[in-house]
Amino acid sequence: MSDRTRNTALQNLIRETGWNNGQFARAVNAVGTEMRLGLKYDDTAVCHWLTGTTPRARVQPAILEALSRKLDRTITSSAAGFGATAPVPDRPDTATALIELWRADMDPSRRTVLGAVGLYSVALAVPGWQDVIGRAQRARQARTRIGLSEVATVTAMAERLSQMDDEFGGRLARPLAAAFLGSTVARYLQCDASEATKKAMCSAAADLAYLTGWMAVDEGQHGLAQQYYTQALNLAGAAEDHLTYCTVLRGMSVQAIGLGHGPKAQQYADAAAEAAPAAGPRMRAFLVGQQAHASAAVGERHAALRQLAEAEAALDKATSGSAYVAGYHPAALHYHASHVLFELRDLGGSITAMQESNRHRPPTERRARVRSTALLAERQFAFGHLEAACATWGTFLDDYQHVSSARCDDHFATLRHSVAQHAGNRIARALGEKARTLAPTADRRVT
Repeated sequence: MSDRTRNTALQNLIRETGWNNGQFARAVNAVGTEMRLGLKYDDTAVCHWLTGTTPRARVQPAILEALSRKLDRTITSSAAGFGATAPVPDRPDTATALIELWRADMDPSRRTVLGAVGLYSVALAVPGWQDVIGRAQRARQARTRIGLSEVATVTAMAERLSQMDDEFGGRLARPLAAAFLGSTVARYLQCDASEATKKAMCSAAADLAYLTGWMAVDEGQHGLAQQYYTQALNLAGAAEDHLTYCTVLRGMSVQAIGLGHGPKAQQYADAAAEAAPAAGPRMRAFLVGQQAHASAAVGERHAALRQLAEAEAALDKATSGSAYVAGYHPAALHYHASHVLFELRDLGGSITAMQESNRHRPPTERRARVRSTALLAERQFAFGHLEAACATWGTFLDDYQHVSSARCDDHFATLRHSVAQHAGNRIARALGEKARTLAPTADRRVT
C-alpha cells in the first residue's frame, strides 16, 4: 500500500490517545456494544484502517465516538480521514425541530436523523445559557392565537405523564409524551400569543421535553434522550427560564453518571448548580445533591461530602408544605447519600442510606422504588449478606412485574446472574425460581 493512501489522520489521532492498536480496537468494540453492533475488532482491523481501508459506514460512528470520548472533543469523519463530514443543515426553529424529532422517534425507518442507533455521545454540543436565549426563534406567520389555558393544558398533561412514568416506567409512558410534544405542543409553539404567554408555553414545553428525555433514559435510548434534552435546553432559553435549563443539565448529569462518564456528569452537575444561589432551598438541594454524587464519582471525596451536607441543610430549610421539585424529598436525599458513600467505597454506609431512602419513598413512586430496592439488594449481595439480599430482591420482584423499564430489566438480569452463583443455597434457589417465572416479562422489552 502506498503512502498516498495511508490514513495518517487516523494514525495521528490514535497516537494522541496514547492507545496501541489493540487498545483502540477494544475501545471501538465497547462503543459498538452500546450501539448493539457486536463488534469484535482487533489490532489487525486497525492496521487495515491505517493503511487506507475505509471502515464500514455503520461502524464509523463507533470509531469517532471512541476517539471523541478519549480526547474529550468532537472527532468528525473528515478529521479521522474517512472522507468529508456531512454538512450541517440550517438550524430549524424549535417547533420544527420537535416535530422532526417526534417523527424520527416514532418511525424506525427515519432513526438515522437521531444518530447511529441512538448512540450516547460524550462530545454532545450542549447549548450554553446565553446561546439559547439569543437563538430563540418564533413563528412569523401564526395561524391561531393561544392563551394561558393552552399553557395550563401542557402543564397538566406533563403532570399526568410524569405520574404514569413513576407508576409504570418510561417504556410505556414515553411514546405518549413524544406524540403530545411533537404534535400538540409543537403546534402551540407556532401560534401567536402575547410575549408572556409565549414564554410560559416555552417553559411548559421545556419541562415536557425534559420529561420525555428522562423517560428515554429509562427506556435505554440514551442518544434519543440527549436529543430531547437538547431541545429542552433550547426551549428553556426561549422562555428565559434559567431554573428549568439547570434542571435539564442536572438530568443530563444523572444520565452521564449512570453510563459511567464521571467527568462529564460532574461538568453537567456543576453547570446546573450555578442556578442554586437564585433557587429556593428545595431546588438547591435538588441540584447540589446530584453535584455531590458526581464529585464522588470522580474521587473528589471532600467536595462530595461538603455538597451532600449542603443538600441536606437546604432540604431542611424547605417548608414541609412546599411542592416537590422533580420529586426531591428525603428519599431522594438518602438515595444521593447512598450513591456518594458507595462511590467513596463505604459499602456498609451505602446500604444503610439506601434503606433509609426506601423507608421514605412515597408509594406513588413505584418505578423509582423498584430501582432503589434492586440497588439495595445488589449492595447487600456484594457485602456478603446473601439471605438479606434475597429478601430484598423478593420485594423487588413484587413490584418489578408491574413496570416497563429497561433499567429495571438490567437489575432483573443482575438478580438472576447473582443467585445462579448460589444454587446450593435454598433461599437463593427459591428466589431464582420465582425470577424464572417472571422472565417472559423481561423478555418483552422493546429494542
